[in-house]
Amino acid sequence: MTQQPPPAIHDARFVASATAVQGLPPPIYAELAFAGRSNVGKSSLINTLLGRRNLVRTSSTPGCTRGLNLFRVELSAGTFDLVDLPGYGYARRSKSERMSWGPMIEGYLQQRAGLRCVVLIIDVRRGLLEEDSQLLEFLQHIDREALLVATKLDKLPRNRRKPAMLAIERQAGRPVMAFSSSERLGRDELLRALLKRAALGAAVSP
Repeated sequence: MTQQPPPAIHDARFVASATAVQGLPPPIYAELAFAGRSNVGKSSLINTLLGRRNLVRTSSTPGCTRGLNLFRVELSAGTFDLVDLPGYGYARRSKSERMSWGPMIEGYLQQRAGLRCVVLIIDVRRGLLEEDSQLLEFLQHIDREALLVATKLDKLPRNRRKPAMLAIERQAGRPVMAFSSSERLGRDELLRALLKRAALGAAVSP
């Protein structure tokens, strides 16, 4: 049976950026955070997911996101907030900058009351790397739900996609969603999963 498409997104806009969780506006909607190593296609995924070409900055230079960037998404079913976390693991950034991202990300993940789910994005060609596994362990430790998404499926021949996905699922010990921004593969499935976790934008209690 064919699934109905997810609700249409009426508006998606940038709200705020901060270098610490305390600098973000108070959470009034459920929040969904997006994390991953630099250059895994996080910005492209978010733009494709929301149907906006340039809402989130994309660049050929990894590591452009340096703060906690909050976007508000409005649908007929409700509203939720999306938080783009800085990419990690890019060696060309200064050591002090890379070290500062750890506390920034960890502070948000531990302290943010509105956070409902963390989407961990990995490159299907590289699989789950050490830093990804560390983040997964940290999320489990602080009792935050993680949703794994493998991007850049279009970079693999079709006959290699399923084996690559199965290999990542074995690594992670959990299901992994497939996604391709250029093919829009997995877009509707991911949006449905996020809306379920956001309870369709239900307001967050103070």
